[in-house]
Amino acid sequence: MTPENAMGAHIHVVRFAPAKLNLTLAVVGRRKDGYHSLYSVMVPLALGDALTVSTPPSGTAADSLRITGLPLPPEPDNLVLRAIAAARAEVEAGVAGTPAPPLAVRLAKRIPVAAGLGGGSSDAAAAIEAALAAWGAVLAPSRKAALAAALGSDVPFFLAGGAALVTGRGEFVEPLPDVVGEQPAVLLVTPRLPLATADVFKAYAGASAEPDAARASEISERLAADMKAGLTAATLLERLLGLASANSLRPAAESLVPGLGKFAVELESVVDRPVCQSGSGPTLWSLYANLAEARKAVRFVRLAVANGTLPLLGEGEPFVAATTIAGRPMPPPVLLPGRATGTIRPRTVHNESGANGQGHNEPAPEPVESKGDRTR
Repeated sequence: MTPENAMGAHIHVVRFAPAKLNLTLAVVGRRKDGYHSLYSVMVPLALGDALTVSTPPSGTAADSLRITGLPLPPEPDNLVLRAIAAARAEVEAGVAGTPAPPLAVRLAKRIPVAAGLGGGSSDAAAAIEAALAAWGAVLAPSRKAALAAALGSDVPFFLAGGAALVTGRGEFVEPLPDVVGEQPAVLLVTPRLPLATADVFKAYAGASAEPDAARASEISERLAADMKAGLTAATLLERLLGLASANSLRPAAESLVPGLGKFAVELESVVDRPVCQSGSGPTLWSLYANLAEARKAVRFVRLAVANGTLPLLGEGEPFVAATTIAGRPMPPPVLLPGRATGTIRPRTVHNESGANGQGHNEPAPEPVESKGDRTR
């Protein structure tokens, strides 16, 4: 396990960390460990972060993390660094006496903060894979799955890759086929007010009347079954109205953010179609047949913000982007024997410019999600 060869060249590994979309999210019970049991159909998006792992100069004693865009808080508890440390512990436990050297990490953030899109969990999964590649190490699937689940509830989904039915608190991931045909495009609208997952679950648990869990579960089960049977993209778009009522956490999110419900109603009027919520929110989304239609919707939303038709929530204009559901990725290339440097390229990111017009999908910081995943 030597990421630096005899000539002093260094390994350089890049991983793409996609955002996720909850097409459905049914809360189906409370577990003894304090988590809620979920039944969710999730898909990765072509919008995402890019994580680069390299071997630092000789003599470096610890892992380092440099973030571009709006930086994350410089905490030693950062989820990316925690993921690498946990992967190192697994590797060193399996290969006695062989240390896994420190790594230098660069993270380009493009996924909005605490938005229900799983940015921190995706970064953690990408960090695990990149670190193992840099060290030339392999973990048994069961050990890697346990490592991912310990880091956060969404991490196992990102480690598996592709559309999936996610159950338990997130640790059980059953791959689903991609929808048949061109992958649908997605409009994302995220108000500028980060919403902690733990707070949303707390509001859900404390609500006087819980949402209709049976309806969300029914829609989720039907969607999963139909994807296994070969659901077409056109049929998925036809079910958008049902998907808008298939997130058990939506009422809780709206109870925590005054005006979020009204914002969603106004957004539906602007785009003239149902609007759904991803995860614990506050990101709202809708589906389109292709990226051109979704980009047109982005323009409509920005115009509505500019003329006051769409009310502002939080600090400033919302994050607005057009992207697509991402098909199941091909396995990344491996480093060839005898090559000192290897680069694994991320998949293309279809990001729209941010609301402030600063080029390719305005980057934003992402909080550590491992704490936010726990429900209390």
